[in-house]
Amino acid sequence: MGENIVITIARQYGSGGKTIGAMLAKELGINCYSREILKMASEESGINEGLFGMSDEKIKKAPWFKILNRPYDGELLTPEDRDFVSDDNLFNYQAKVIRDLAEKESCVIVGRCADYVLKENPNVVSVFIHADKKFCLERALERNSMTEKEMQKYIEKTDRFRGDFYRYHTGNEWADARNYDLCLNSGKLGFQKCVEEIKSYIKIRFNDKN
Repeated sequence: MGENIVITIARQYGSGGKTIGAMLAKELGINCYSREILKMASEESGINEGLFGMSDEKIKKAPWFKILNRPYDGELLTPEDRDFVSDDNLFNYQAKVIRDLAEKESCVIVGRCADYVLKENPNVVSVFIHADKKFCLERALERNSMTEKEMQKYIEKTDRFRGDFYRYHTGNEWADARNYDLCLNSGKLGFQKCVEEIKSYIKIRFNDKN
């Protein structure tokens, strides 16, 4: 793999994890990938990009999704296979893109269970960004025209989906601190200090390599 360092970021809705990821990438002079992974997985597989987004929406509503899990194992189906555009295979293509990116460059990857997909990679720093309800609500309301009550429900629903998505594809619990190297409260630290904390951790952990 070389000396690429990949920072994966899982985050509660409204905690600013995506913003922190982008700020970190900018300061380190590397790329930050989030929804771009869907576009790249579409190009890699030849499957319409819209299907990747639709898959997320579809499984949000599926009752089986909350109780089953099928941890990612790296298998990719071919176009001849009848399950080629199944939710599992769409995820596997996203995972392939994540692995290829880690092979190719140092980068920040937001969401998509990247910490689990890259769990065998010794140069991965996995981060979970969280904050209290009030902070997440206030921040989310700045960016969305919903009532406070609607927004609260939306946050709970989004975080529940992220937890279900993570459990389904990894067999693990999304908000379990043991899955991550660092868990940071962005409401207490602020975004810039979260970036500094991650950079300090990278420096301490990889000091002998850089």
